[in-house]
Amino acid sequence: METSHNHCESAEESSQSVTLNSEPNANPQSSESDTSTNNAANINGGSDALAKGLSSMLTTVIRDFDSKAQDTVGSQERLSFALDRLSRELDQLLEDAPLPFVMQHAARISVVRKRVSSLNSVLKSIQRRLDNMDRMLFASKLRGHVLSNLSQHMEESLNHLLH
Repeated sequence: METSHNHCESAEESSQSVTLNSEPNANPQSSESDTSTNNAANINGGSDALAKGLSSMLTTVIRDFDSKAQDTVGSQERLSFALDRLSRELDQLLEDAPLPFVMQHAARISVVRKRVSSLNSVLKSIQRRLDNMDRMLFASKLRGHVLSNLSQHMEESLNHLLH
């Protein structure tokens, strides 16, 4: 029983080490050029896949940041409108009864309003930068696709001329 078990293991090991040539009419002289062509194609295909993966990941991240930035801009605008309304109400109170307490709070609200306005301009700048990055990423994806097609076409033409 033990010998048949060992025989089975050795059969499994030998079947794992066997590689088959998928090309039925393989020419031994052209195998070197085919191998280098296949290696170049594998490298190009691998770098294309890596570029597409990175591009996809960056696109997702930029869209996520873009969405969050849009939400923040909307929130800041609502806050700015609320502060403007509050400032108008405080101005009305100051006209009616100029108390030192009310004037102190009005000054604080005015400072907060200026900070929110400054933050809004920073957020808008960030939004513009994200939009520019998104456009650049899209343009580079198109450029990469065109260059990939061009290099593939040139390689095919070169192979056609050599054979």
